[in-house]
Parts: sequence; C-alpha cells; structure tokens
Amino acid sequence: VLPRARGAQEGLVGLPDGDACYRAAILKHVGLAKTPAELHALGLAEIARTDQQIAALGKKVLGTADLAATIGRLRSDRALYFHSGAELLAAAQHALDRAKAAIPKFFSVLPQTDCVMAEIPAYAAPYSTVAYYQQPHYDGSKPGEYFVNTYKPETRPRFELEALTWHESIPGHHLQLAIAQELGALPMFRKLDGSTAFIEGWALYAERLAEEMGLYTADLDRIGKLSYDAWRGSRLVVDTGIHALGWTRAQAEAFMRAHTALTEVNISNEVDRYIGWPGQALAYKVGQLEILKLRAEAEARFGKAFDLKAFHAVVLGAGAVTLPVLADRVRAWMAG
Repeated sequence: VLPRARGAQEGLVGLPDGDACYRAAILKHVGLAKTPAELHALGLAEIARTDQQIAALGKKVLGTADLAATIGRLRSDRALYFHSGAELLAAAQHALDRAKAAIPKFFSVLPQTDCVMAEIPAYAAPYSTVAYYQQPHYDGSKPGEYFVNTYKPETRPRFELEALTWHESIPGHHLQLAIAQELGALPMFRKLDGSTAFIEGWALYAERLAEEMGLYTADLDRIGKLSYDAWRGSRLVVDTGIHALGWTRAQAEAFMRAHTALTEVNISNEVDRYIGWPGQALAYKVGQLEILKLRAEAEARFGKAFDLKAFHAVVLGAGAVTLPVLADRVRAWMAG
C-alpha cells in the first residue's frame, strides 16, 4: 500500500472528483454555497485583522509589538500557564459565575436549566480535548455541564481560559442549546441537533460578546480571545489550503504556528482533524461572521432604538437553524 500512497498531498484536491466533493462538504457544514477561494480569502482577511490586534496588545502587555515575539512569549512563558488543577478549576468556576451574573442584562430569554462546571474524569483526561460542553438531559433532569481538563495543568494557558469558558458555557453553548431544548414548539430532533455553523458560530460570537459584557479580566485574557479568534480564522485558510489548493501538512502547520498561540501538539491535532474531516472546521468562523453581519444590519436599521436583548431572542428563538434561515428570521424581525 505504501508505494501507492499520495505523499505530502493529503487533501481532497488530489482525488477524482475531489473539488466537487469538497464543495459539497462546504455546503453541508457551512450551509452557504461559498467557494473555496472565497473562504480562503475571507480567512486571510480575518488573520490580517487578528495579527494586527494581537501585536497591538502584545506591545501593551508583553512589551513587544512584534507578532512572532508575542506568540513565542505566549507559548514559552511558564508564568502564563496554570500550576495546579485546583487553580485551573477555581479560575474556570469564577469565570462561569461572573457570566451567570451578567447575562440578564443582555438576554431577555434565559434557560431554566442550570450550567455547572465539572472536571473531566482522570481516566479520560489524557485523551480528551481541553474542555467540552454536554447539554442538559432533554427532560430537564440533568443540568448542562461544562467539563474542564486539568491533566498536566502546566500545559494549559491562563490567558485562554476565559474565552474558552464563555464559548463552552455561558453565553455560548449552554445558553444556546438549553434555550433550544426548552422551546416547546420545536420537534425533539430540532431541540437536540442542528446546524454546525449556527451552534459553533454562536459560541464564537459569545467569545466576542463577552467583551461587551465586561467579562474579560485583563488585556492578557483579551489576547487569549484574539488567539482563539485567529485559530478559527486560520481554519478557513488551512482547510481550503489542504483540500482545494494542495497545501501540505507542513504548510498548514507553519501557517497556524505563525498566526496563533496554539501549542505544537494542538496544531498537529488540528491539522489531523482538517485532513480527516473536510469542511467541518469552516463552520465556526463563517457562522460567527454571519451573526455579526446580521447584527450590524439590525443596528443600522434601528439606530439608537436597537435592542440587543430582542436581537438575541430572535437569533436563539428557533433552535440551531441554518444560516439562510437565520438571515430570513432576523430580516423578518427587522421588517416588523
């Protein structure tokens, strides 16, 4: 088998009907008929923005305006990482508690089901992601759970924890998924599943919304937010690079290394994911940008009368719909 292997080109681009297959994957995961070239260009534009913002905050916080130096410091300075699992759990709980206290000012509809923090079990932690969310039981008998990984805490950055917490819990996944489960008119399959671009786009929107909510503790935590944003922006570049432009694994890893503060292990794992799951990782950033675009339209339409609570109620009021359906809902609301 090995002599017939494809070598460094691991994407769909080198396969028969690979282009058609990739475009179908984009439509499935993103829900919009975007071309690989459009998504690649969008990713480069997002990376240019986050590069500039990370460098600016790096100068303010770390004393260097050089992007590479800032990213290098974020990866290597052990003072920016946790020292114990207990310290990590306490920080995550504090972030979750502050979000719970703040959300009534930004949302008119809140879930009845609580979100609680839990530690990923020791037997699973070495093989698990940094954190994940498990939605409530459909009958309300079990709360939503934000699971945090404390394995090797010295490898887990302090500066990423706040953005991570608000993505996975409140105002991110828990708020969206728990509200969907409590929408009485929805059929069960729509309460428990939905569009990846909506679900992950909302959670990424929540990372940015947390800034408006006054949740980020310090500029270092804001750098973490920007690094996470760059990570999702880099997916647009790398996923399309691998599957449409013939990028090698080395090219993909080098791009992520240059523009995000992800560790080497995370970068390698991410590239494995993009190779094996074409198009899925595009959904996060495209979904976020669509929600931000619709919000900007609503702000322009209503001016000073724009009601952020009402906008959020419309966005979250029908479950995890596709992006075209979301646009129809928001524009119908704007039209009155």
